[in-house]
Amino acid sequence: MSIHHLFFNSVVATLLWCGIAAAQTAELDSLFDRLAQADPSEAEGIRGQIETQWSRSGSPAMDLLLRRGEDALADGNPALAVDHLSALIDHAPDFAQGYSLRASAFYAQDQIGLALDDLRTALELNPRHFNAMRGLAVILQQLDRPQEALEVYQRIRDIAPHIDGVDMAIDRLSVELDGTSL
Repeated sequence: MSIHHLFFNSVVATLLWCGIAAAQTAELDSLFDRLAQADPSEAEGIRGQIETQWSRSGSPAMDLLLRRGEDALADGNPALAVDHLSALIDHAPDFAQGYSLRASAFYAQDQIGLALDDLRTALELNPRHFNAMRGLAVILQQLDRPQEALEVYQRIRDIAPHIDGVDMAIDRLSVELDGTSL
């Protein structure tokens, strides 16, 4: 195979990936617009559609590693989840969902620093990742940083209203910080 043919194939693959990523971004933007206007009965379904989009890496092999990590977490085996999700991240370092889930696995093993690192990366890659934000807010509360936790919960509510427990956390933290409810 000639160098020209290899170059052409990589250009075509890149263009196809950009098209898929652009379509996914447009679909996510539309879903987030709908989520912002949704009533509570619609919000959960829309969040599920967003999470489905986030779970698509564009590679069947990477999607399989993600599912294996999810399954290991669901089975109560966070160490195995870390193994699968680390392999995923090694091969797809720009896939925010891998970092978010691995953060959950680290958290389940009381590895808070590693969980925070992965949440930071997930949010750098996907600033609207409300699941990563929620994990961050929980850890901030655990670290006795209520003001920062409150700000994260408020951000979650702004982009993904009607998530169970978020309004209660905002109210509780507001009372804790200044004695008044929002």
